[in-house]
Amino acid sequence: MKQIFTLAFLCLSPLALLAQHDCAHPQVVGPGTYNVSLTAGSEVPNPICTPGQSGNLTKGAWFSYTPAEIHTTTVSTAISLTVDTRVHVYKGSCGALVCVAGDDDSGPGYTSVASFTAEAGVTYYIVFDNNWEGSAEYSDNFPFTLTEAVYVPPLFEPQQITLNGTKNCVVDMNGDYLDDIIGVDNGVVHVLYQNANGSGFTAADIPALTSQNTPSWSIAAGDYNKDGFNDLLYGSGGGSTVMISNSTGTAFTSKLETPASFLTQRTNFVDIDNDGNLDAFMCDDNAANVYFLNTGNGGGNFKRSGLNGAPDLGVYPTGGNYASIWVDYDNDGDIDLYIAKCRGANNDAAKDELHRNNGDGTFTNVAEELGFADYHQSWSSAWGDFNNDGFMDVLVGSNAGLDGSLFTQKLMKNNGDGTFTNVTAGSGLDTFSGTSRDYFAHDFNNDGFIDILGGGNYVLYNNGDMTFTVAANSPEPGPVGDLNNDGFLDIQNGNTIHFGNDNGNNWIKIHLKGIQSNRNGIGARVEVYTDANHKYIREIRSGDGFEYMGSLNAHFGLGESDVIDHVVVRWPSGTVDIVENPDVKSSLLVTEGQTLGRNDASASKFVMYPNPAKEVLNINSNGLSIVKANIYDLGGRLVKTADVANGTIQVQQLTKGTYIIIMQDSNGRQHSSKFIKG
Repeated sequence: MKQIFTLAFLCLSPLALLAQHDCAHPQVVGPGTYNVSLTAGSEVPNPICTPGQSGNLTKGAWFSYTPAEIHTTTVSTAISLTVDTRVHVYKGSCGALVCVAGDDDSGPGYTSVASFTAEAGVTYYIVFDNNWEGSAEYSDNFPFTLTEAVYVPPLFEPQQITLNGTKNCVVDMNGDYLDDIIGVDNGVVHVLYQNANGSGFTAADIPALTSQNTPSWSIAAGDYNKDGFNDLLYGSGGGSTVMISNSTGTAFTSKLETPASFLTQRTNFVDIDNDGNLDAFMCDDNAANVYFLNTGNGGGNFKRSGLNGAPDLGVYPTGGNYASIWVDYDNDGDIDLYIAKCRGANNDAAKDELHRNNGDGTFTNVAEELGFADYHQSWSSAWGDFNNDGFMDVLVGSNAGLDGSLFTQKLMKNNGDGTFTNVTAGSGLDTFSGTSRDYFAHDFNNDGFIDILGGGNYVLYNNGDMTFTVAANSPEPGPVGDLNNDGFLDIQNGNTIHFGNDNGNNWIKIHLKGIQSNRNGIGARVEVYTDANHKYIREIRSGDGFEYMGSLNAHFGLGESDVIDHVVVRWPSGTVDIVENPDVKSSLLVTEGQTLGRNDASASKFVMYPNPAKEVLNINSNGLSIVKANIYDLGGRLVKTADVANGTIQVQQLTKGTYIIIMQDSNGRQHSSKFIKG
């Protein structure tokens, strides 16, 4: 028996000695814990799959792993916290290996942790080396674990592009409503035009006038001269330039340049005076904010806030104005202005400002009374309806701390009555310490809840209850749009596009064409109703975060909802368009004033009399409590807003004709019908 045992041991010894020795003789592993033994004369790994220092390698320990199903697989030496290790993960054949993953020191105490997507039936080689031999923490022998987790497809896949210039803008540049990518050099605008059906891009160089300014600090886009092609607004350290396209979008042939040098931060196109023409707004870092007031012919009058009759749009004498965003926070139908700011501790220029539009051409800063006038360095803010209650909430960002203390982000819930409540505590943002100058609000996973991109390379995924889950290793902030027309938002960082992967959730995109309002519909409110109790809202804005320009299309994630009851577009002019039952996973073009009117199924719940009505319209709502009504003419213009008391509305001031009435009940649900004014 002893001789047989010895013979068996001698027969197995060569195999045991070869295990881990080289690529041709790896130790086969699966989920579990294994011991690494680095020996002299073993094959060293090649290529190297980690960045940083690589010494004179003389040893390698080889393992092979072939999963039966797709998994997210993690290799970790973190169970041995005192050993300095490095690991490489390959696929391919010996002599022609390709890096899949690798790690050096990302685990605690110089240990290695590498995760990768392991495809079913593919053999992977896991290799350790002696890169840190000679250090106090090194050892030839240590354990590692291999674990398998359920594979969850990544939300983004990177793809490289080639584009010159300053690359901080994603927007449609040829009128097809597909998002293109823009790079700006002095005298030329480089464009990657998105091809139809997600088939890539076509590059073109669009000649432009030379300018004293480039978009080194920020860029905005919008149709300033209302010719059907987007123009560009550059923000630089020396001022701003409106670069205006010709009528065919083939060249930028005119421009407006600020008359004096100043440090421009955020820029926006917005219709400040609501005359149907976009104005060009610029944050001044060192003085009151400025803008070009559009004269309607491609020209503009230069204005400084608070001077010569110009409204208060940020007038603090030493500025501190970093990122402006225009948002209707109080749902009164006109656009308000939030300014994220930056200065040192106890400097009033650091206090953020919220300018409420009074509806008469004036604005009032209400930041102090609403809880926004803090000393901090916010730099930008992300506005969106995070809880889908029909009111815009906000995450106030954080780019840096003051006096050595980190100011964390602040999450403010809109109460729906013109006030806000700080709900940061318990939201997941109270323990989040990431910082960045840019924060954006978009639904990246199309689950129907608006997420936040910001704080570095993080996406803060909305859980639907004003709490957020932080996802690290996400794309860094950059311009956002749908760059392959698949209904999922993508993020561009320089020459990399991070394409959002299709997770099966539904969506709709809304394109706007303004007639009375500005051509892009900037400032419009878009509402999508999946049923009477579920509404999603977006606003069309020019300028995203501190510096970037994203898509001018309204993008909605719908989760598993596969039916849309109707879409409402509330234009800056007061026109309201309603579109019945559009398809999910589609793009919908709404032209101002051409789609008004719907035969609301809920209209059968109401009896309105007399109809025609001369002085008073009575509403019998069959038990529903109607509290408010908006009345529109057939051109889509809002002609009357009334609180409803005792089921009656005074209509004697209306001219004769047919009207659409949209009624809101005490639960916030809307119902529409028609009546005739006699």
